[in-house]
Amino acid sequence: MKSTLADFKIKEIIPCKHNIVILFMFIFFILPGVRHWFFYHNLAWLYVLFFSFLVGYLCVPVVRRIASRLNIVDTPDKRKIHDGSTPLLGGVAVYVAFASAIIFNNAYSVELKGIAVGATIVFIVGLIDDIVCLRASLKLFVQMIAVAIMIHYGVVADFLPNVWWGKLFETLITFMWMLGITNSVNFFDGMDGLATGLTIICSLFLCILAIQSYQPYLIILSIALAGSCLGFLPFNLRYKNPAVIFLGDAGSTFMGFMLAGMIIMGDWGSKDPIKAYAMPILIMGIFIFDMIYTTISRIVSKKVVNFSGWLEYAGKDHLHHRLTSLGLSAKQTVFFLYFLTASLGLSALVLKNGSVIDALLLLLQAVTIYLIIVILMIRGQLRNRRKENHVKEKKQM
Repeated sequence: MKSTLADFKIKEIIPCKHNIVILFMFIFFILPGVRHWFFYHNLAWLYVLFFSFLVGYLCVPVVRRIASRLNIVDTPDKRKIHDGSTPLLGGVAVYVAFASAIIFNNAYSVELKGIAVGATIVFIVGLIDDIVCLRASLKLFVQMIAVAIMIHYGVVADFLPNVWWGKLFETLITFMWMLGITNSVNFFDGMDGLATGLTIICSLFLCILAIQSYQPYLIILSIALAGSCLGFLPFNLRYKNPAVIFLGDAGSTFMGFMLAGMIIMGDWGSKDPIKAYAMPILIMGIFIFDMIYTTISRIVSKKVVNFSGWLEYAGKDHLHHRLTSLGLSAKQTVFFLYFLTASLGLSALVLKNGSVIDALLLLLQAVTIYLIIVILMIRGQLRNRRKENHVKEKKQM
C-alpha cells in the first residue's frame, strides 16, 4: 500500500485545470461564513447539493487511481456491454461524498442512524464483492441483516392497523421493499450513467415531494444523495467516450438502499395510505417494474426454477438490455429511461393536492405505460427470433 500511494502524482489526481477550479470551490464552500450564509437565507438544500457534488467530484480521480493500482477492475464478459477493463470503486466516492455532506451539516436523527448503519453494511459487503466476488445468497443474507437493523431503529412501513398482524405485514413489506429496490438499482448498473442518473432523478423528485410535505430533514438527505451522484456522473456518462470508472456493487447497492430507506422513512403528506404511497411508488416505478417483469419472464421461460436459481441467475434480460435489442443505442436507452422516470415523477408531484381517485388513475396510467413497453419488447423479441431463424435457414441452404 505504501508503494501504491507513493506512485501517486498530484496531476494524476487533479489532472486538468477545471479540477483545480473544483478544488478551490470546495475550499470556498467549507469556509464557516459561506455555510452560515446559505443556511441563514434558507438555502441549506443548495449548499448541501454543492457540497456533496464537490466532494464526490474530487474523490472520483483518487478512487479511480487506487482501483487501477490495486487491479480492482471490471473485466468484460458475454453479459456485459463494455469492451475494456474499467476501474471499479466509484461507489466509494459516492459514499464518502454523501457521508461527508451529512456529517459536515449535522443532519442526524434516530431514523437516519438506522438507515445509515444498514446502508454502510450493504456498502461494505458490496465493496468486498467488487474485490473478491461473493455469492448472491450471502449478499442477500447480509442485506436482510441490514434491513433488520434499520427496522430496529424504527424505520418501517406504517399504514396498517396497529395490531399484531398489521405490524407483521408491515415488517414483511419493509423487507420486500428494501431488498427489491436495493437489488433493482444494482441490476440497472449495466450501462454507463444509467443507475447513477436514475438515482439522481428519483432523489430530486423525492426532494420536491419532501418540500411539498414540509420534511426539511428528508430534503437534506435526498439532495445529498443527488449531489453525491452528480459528482460521479461526469466520469461515468461521457459524451463520446466510455466510462472511466464504474460504481461497482458497493455504489449501486448503497444508492438503492438509501433510496428505498428514504421512501419508508418519509411522511408523504397524506393520511390516506393509497395517496401517500402512490407518490413515491410512481417515482420509483422503473425499479419496481424491472424487478417484477424480469422475475416473471425468467419463471415463464424456465430460466429459473427455484429461489436459489433466481438468486444466482445473471442474464441480459433487464429493461435496458431489452430496449437495446429493439435497436436503441446504449446512450439512447439511458436517456429514454431518464425521460420515462422523469415523466412519472412529474405525475407524482400533482398528487399533493389530488384525491385518492387521482392517485389510482395515475397508478393505472403508469401500469398502462409499462404494458405498452412490454408489448413493444415482446414484438421486438419475436422479430429478432424470426431474423435469427431466417439467417439459419439461409446458412443451411
